[in-house]
Amino acid sequence: QVQLVESGGGSVQSGGSLRLSCAASGYTYSSYCMGWFRQAPGKEREGVAAIDSDGSTFYADSVKGRFTISQDNAKNTLYLQMNSLKPEDTAMYYCAARGGFKPPYGGIIQADFDYWGQGTQVTVSS
Repeated sequence: QVQLVESGGGSVQSGGSLRLSCAASGYTYSSYCMGWFRQAPGKEREGVAAIDSDGSTFYADSVKGRFTISQDNAKNTLYLQMNSLKPEDTAMYYCAARGGFKPPYGGIIQADFDYWGQGTQVTVSS
């Protein structure tokens, strides 16, 4: 059974940085996509970044140039390096995974992912 466990959230001032981690286990797909989503209070969950097992990366426009998604296959760990954080980045951040590459159409869509972590809170103060 696939398990995803996020860590690394916390509180930071505007302009600061955080690195989120997602430890994955039970994953047996030869090709896959892993992603980060976030959900702020009262808002829908939105895709932030995703990475295919071949290294292709995808970003939401709101985080391009500030966030970097990466993976360490030896450690089965997904990362999200977040720089130049803004108060509007405040949200619960979730790790997600799916078997197979990200579909070529559209953005980073919640419905395309099958497995989810419990989330880690990121709070950015002004």
